Amino acid sequence: MTLFQLFILAIVQGITEFLPISSSAHLVLLHEIGGPSGEALALDVAVHLGSIGAVILYFRHDVAAALSGIRPALRGRLDSYEARLALGLAIATVPAIILGAVLQLTGWVHHLRNITVIGWMMIVFGLLLYVAHRVMPEARRTEEWSLRDAIIMGLWQAVALVPGVSRSGITMTAGRFLGFDRHSAAKVALLMSIPITLATGAALGLELRKSDYDVATLARESVIAGAVAFVAAWLALATMMKLLRHVSFTPYVVYRVFLGATLLWLAYS
Repeated sequence: MTLFQLFILAIVQGITEFLPISSSAHLVLLHEIGGPSGEALALDVAVHLGSIGAVILYFRHDVAAALSGIRPALRGRLDSYEARLALGLAIATVPAIILGAVLQLTGWVHHLRNITVIGWMMIVFGLLLYVAHRVMPEARRTEEWSLRDAIIMGLWQAVALVPGVSRSGITMTAGRFLGFDRHSAAKVALLMSIPITLATGAALGLELRKSDYDVATLARESVIAGAVAFVAAWLALATMMKLLRHVSFTPYVVYRVFLGATLLWLAYS
């Protein structure tokens, strides 16, 4: 993979990972356009880890709160926000891990990675985000996130294993349907992304061990891709969280519908 292709891959992943426009859809499309690449899996791992590093750093105070809540949560003491956050993040991750394992074992994960599926998912779940934002009141804040909310949002998150759905998009949609304001819905959705993305990176890493690569070249490309993805993700994340205090999800919905319609036109023409 050329340096230019490497930068494009990392920038696209970094920007799209936490915006509600499906990073997996964009990565699938990039790999389709660029043709098969022996480094694709390894670079996917690198850009995922670089992106999630940006989230951890951006929400470092909330991450620290969740870590401090692990011990009381394990003891069944859920009277603090920190403990509920720690347990909630763990619970919300379980459905996606189970469904991911099922899709991987049955081979369905490969059948879902096609332009037609991506196109329909971009449109359907983009419009669903629009409905949630327009219909539901913005009455709740992050600190009110409960274990019931974690279960519901975790189930929605599992659906995002289908390319084009968008993990951040569908969890933000779920948060809005639960009455969280758009900023809090986005914050909870992004905190939920940390354990599932780390789990995904670990799974891809295990799969990567079965492959035969030029270790030196792969290491160099992975470091570059991860670093670029980190910077791109940080900028996209900071911009989105700032804009959501004043702007709705509508621009993302418009983008999803436009891209989805374009993909369907390409698929059916």
